[in-house]
Order: sequence, then structure tokens, then C-alpha cells
Amino acid sequence: MNFGEVLTAMVTPFNEDESVNYKQAGELAEYLVNNGSDGLVVLGTTGEVPTLTTAEKEELLEVVVDRVGERATIIAGTGSYSTAESIEMTKKAEEIGVDGAMLVTPYYNKPPQRALDNHFRLVAQETELPIILYNVPSRTGRNLDPETVAKLSQVENIVAVKEASGDVSQATKINALTDESFDIYSGEDCLTLPILSVGGTGVISVASHLVGSEIKEMVQAYKAGNVEKAKDKNASLQQIFNAMFISTNPIPVKSALQMVGRGVGPVRPPLLDLEENLKNDLKNVLSEKGLL
Repeated sequence: MNFGEVLTAMVTPFNEDESVNYKQAGELAEYLVNNGSDGLVVLGTTGEVPTLTTAEKEELLEVVVDRVGERATIIAGTGSYSTAESIEMTKKAEEIGVDGAMLVTPYYNKPPQRALDNHFRLVAQETELPIILYNVPSRTGRNLDPETVAKLSQVENIVAVKEASGDVSQATKINALTDESFDIYSGEDCLTLPILSVGGTGVISVASHLVGSEIKEMVQAYKAGNVEKAKDKNASLQQIFNAMFISTNPIPVKSALQMVGRGVGPVRPPLLDLEENLKNDLKNVLSEKGLL
């Protein structure tokens, strides 16, 4: 399955009363696909998935698939700390018509590697969807080791990993242990170019909400052998990349989207909107980048 090079980890728009704004979700999905995104990851960390009900998750997927499913790959974040719940949500996403599922490393309960291997295999055997593993130890409390990824890559429908450990050497090792059909996506915008350089496919991005076409240009320049152009583009984007993480994701990106006129609304508790001093810093970055 070719998911694409630039996938946006899409925010979930809310109304001011914190209900899901499905109309804005459809409009945002179309905007992203028209501005550099090959695909969308819905119900991920950036989408505030822990705060969404099952009914909300299903309706969001239906809205996005209906709006852009014929023009972009739609990946549903269906993983959780529970294997049974992960299987159930993956089956529902498959029924809705998504192109793939992304399964986060089970969080909080910190399974050992052999248990992680078992978890992902149990989910994979219950679906025909291609699966992206999602390794983000800063949030889950458990690293998905390269050796475990390599074993799981032998499962027919486990086809990629979103590598968000912050350790490029881990992506390097995964590339060495898996065959060329297994895709490695950077889970951090600032490490996209380094991960491309060690065999990565692309990025599952937050900053692509704002600069998707430029990220796409950087990825394509690198793959075309124009390394200097890719380096220059990467350098020009670092300020935006860093600004997306001046507070907990997705607080900054939602604030930025509001500033540039995309009505994605607030974050849901337990998150809170960006502090005023950080809003000023973010506004300055957006202004310098010509986005305001």
C-alpha cells in the first residue's frame, strides 16, 4: 500500500461548546488535500482521540472519507491500551472504508516487547487493512524496539511504522532490519529530512496543516537527488516546526490554525488553549513566515 509521502495528522475541529464540528472537519480535510497532503491520519494524537467518544470517532471517519476519500489516503488511528478495543475500532474503521489503520503502542500498561508483538499481531489478523505501527515512547512509556518492528514487518498487512522516538538511529536500524517494501515515516517534522536520509518514506506531519506544500516540496527534492534544495527548504521550515511544539501538541497547531483563519475551535479538556505569551510568540513566527 502506497500511503503517500506527506500525511497530515489532522486536528479534530470543535465548536465553542466543545462538540465536534463535523462541517469544519470536512472543510479542513479538503484544504489539507489541496495543499500538499497525500493522505490524512484521523483520530491520532493531534486529533485529541483520547477525548472522543466511539460515536464521534465513527462520524469523523465517515465525514472525512466521504469528503476526500477518493483523492487521498485516509488512515484511522484505531489503537489504544486495550487489544480488544483496538480490534473493535479497527473493524469499524474498515467498515467505514478507510485505507489503513495506525496502531499506537499500548500506553500506560507498558507491555514488554513480546507482549507488544502479540498485541499487534492479534489486531492485524482481524482486519484486511494495511497497518502502520506508531512508536511514540514519550507518550506511551514504552519504546517499540527495532527488532520488534522487524518481526512485525513479516506480518503481511503490517506495512509501515511511524517512528516518533526522536532517535534517528532507531529509524536507521529499522531500515537495516526490514525489506525495502516496509515504509518508515518520521513522526516529528524536524526529523523528516534526517529520516529520509536513512531510508525513510516521508512524514506524518503536524506542521503540514500550515506548510504542507513546502514539506512536500522538500521531500520530493530529496528523493529527486536535489539534496541542497531539500536542505535549504528544511532550514527555512525549522522555525515553524519548532513553533508547533512550544506547548503540548495539538495546542499550538490549533492556535495557529485559528490565527490563519481556519475555525478549528478550542482543544478539549484536559488540554487548555495556549497561554497569551506563547500566542504572541507563535503569532510572530507565523508573521515572519508570511502566513498572517
